[in-house]
Amino acid sequence: MKTIDITTTQKVTIEYELAGLRDRFLANIIDSMLVLLFGGFFILIISAAFWNELTMDGEINNRGQMLLTVLLPIFIFLSYHFFSELIMDGQSLGKKAVGIKVIKLNGKEASASDYLLRALFHFFDSLSSLFILGSLLVVSSEKSQRLGDLAANTAVIKVKFNLRFRLEDIMKINSLADYEPLHPDVRQFTEQDMLLIKSVIARQRLYNNPAHREVVNNLVRDLMLKLDIVDPPKDKIHFLKTLIRDYIVLTR
Repeated sequence: MKTIDITTTQKVTIEYELAGLRDRFLANIIDSMLVLLFGGFFILIISAAFWNELTMDGEINNRGQMLLTVLLPIFIFLSYHFFSELIMDGQSLGKKAVGIKVIKLNGKEASASDYLLRALFHFFDSLSSLFILGSLLVVSSEKSQRLGDLAANTAVIKVKFNLRFRLEDIMKINSLADYEPLHPDVRQFTEQDMLLIKSVIARQRLYNNPAHREVVNNLVRDLMLKLDIVDPPKDKIHFLKTLIRDYIVLTR
């Protein structure tokens, strides 16, 4: 199992499990089937709309053959990957079904240009090499990166455990009835910040080792600075859970 350490913009280092070849291959199969299905329907519409321009004496001319059999399929495939990852925050429909996600290695949010680079390099990683080049790079590279990942400085991680938290899941930690918030300044944070805290708590519970305890310590120190808290909490996990409860009560 390959893992990678990502330092977020909050200066917290989180360990993620990299998506393996099997997960990425399954995602590509699902995406390719969807492209074939909807792309074929789109090509039929284009053919019907521009039939006269694409044919000569009742037969499709060379320009029409090139457009319908090469250019349009490539355009649809690359466009699907670009727009799906852009709209779905680093996930195509195939990635979402398998439980993997694209992230930036510098801890920042991936931009439209990053997703565009990843999509364009699919021409080399996937189309021109029948997925062979991309597969070889995922297996052999340290961070399981294909050319598109290397160009965009991204990696693909598993998210079934790390990122699939919703705010409703956070609320199950304890009852919030008649709860009096202890840290009103917690409102400066975002829901994503709370989800990050929840992820750190969950990972520390699952992997109670020095590395994850250090992640908790770093996170608590960073939060204390932002909240102007002087005295360090005795129970750091309880402190983090308290911040989550405060946030929910103050923002819901």
